[in-house]
Amino acid sequence: MENCKVIAIANQKGGVGKTTTAVNLGVGLARQGKRVLLIDADPQGSLTICLGYRNPDELEATLANVMRAVIDEKDIPDGYGIIHHAEGVDLLPANIELSGIETGLVNTMSREHVLKEYISTIRKDYDYILIDCMPSLGMLTINALVASDSLIIPSQPNFLSAKGLNLLLNSVSRVRRTINPRLRIDGILLTMVDSRTNNARDIIASLRNTIGQNIRVFDTEIPHSVRAAECSLTGQSIYAYDRNGKVAQAYEEFTKEVAEIEKGAANRSRNDRIR
Repeated sequence: MENCKVIAIANQKGGVGKTTTAVNLGVGLARQGKRVLLIDADPQGSLTICLGYRNPDELEATLANVMRAVIDEKDIPDGYGIIHHAEGVDLLPANIELSGIETGLVNTMSREHVLKEYISTIRKDYDYILIDCMPSLGMLTINALVASDSLIIPSQPNFLSAKGLNLLLNSVSRVRRTINPRLRIDGILLTMVDSRTNNARDIIASLRNTIGQNIRVFDTEIPHSVRAAECSLTGQSIYAYDRNGKVAQAYEEFTKEVAEIEKGAANRSRNDRIR
């Protein structure tokens, strides 16, 4: 179980590249030989659609079915609902039924732990589990934060995105204080960056000089590109759609940064055991 890392990809602001990051980080890790599961925790099914399943409401088994089984204390068959994608990642899809699950969680015992309970049964099968969260701080996102070891926050370098970070960071602090003290923030990933504008450069510099004193701001910046938006329409990652493009190169570097975090953690743990 300890060999699997669960990462939530979250920001309560929409349109900041959460789903694009989940897809391309997941496929990037798979290209390194890692076993990766992507969990779509958004009733809009954006991750599911981006991986080529255009009509998620027609899928027979999704995250909603899995969470319902946990709530009802029913057995979940191995591999139930999990789809194997051609680019080497597994997907647990989502559709609009997940909205009903979120509403129902209000009256559920241990409601914050439903997703964690499911993930605990499948951790042994993966090296990484990435959870693509919905753009809100509701019960589904709280479930994702409780189930996760760490958090990656995609954020555009604009005023509204930067302002919204404080709200998310406050929510993360509450989760750490009350439910999941092991949750850590791996870092903030700057997405859709247009480095030609003074505004973007100023906000990036401000983020690195303020929040960056306490929270990692990844060195890699994902550039703004029409190609990144186009690949979500093809059911492919940016590696398959535009392998030699600047966005693919950026996500490749970002994937290396994420992998290095685990190498550093493993080395620290090994040194602690030696001491």
